[in-house]
Amino acid sequence: MIVTVFRSHLAPNVQDEYGPMARRMSELARGIPGYISHKGFIAEDGERVTIVEFESEEALRAWKVHPEHREAKRLGFTKFFSTFNYQICNVISGRSWESKAGEK
Repeated sequence: MIVTVFRSHLAPNVQDEYGPMARRMSELARGIPGYISHKGFIAEDGERVTIVEFESEEALRAWKVHPEHREAKRLGFTKFFSTFNYQICNVISGRSWESKAGEK
């Protein structure tokens, strides 16, 4: 699995334009073969963090070169974000657990 952690701060006065574009990128990402999930968070200081999971580097690459995503990245760099950074990580180990408490 490949995990991308994208961290950013929005520039002032762009939320109205950024919101629809972000929703469109979410929709597009879900359609990429090998997409697993993504989830976004906003910290108290306004930092936005999005965690995206793909099955493979090939799936991530397909997302990276998607024409609409490329344009969204360009707008992010030139218009939407005052700061950003991202990390692409190979998952070397993972574990999950779900409580069975409350089941009958």
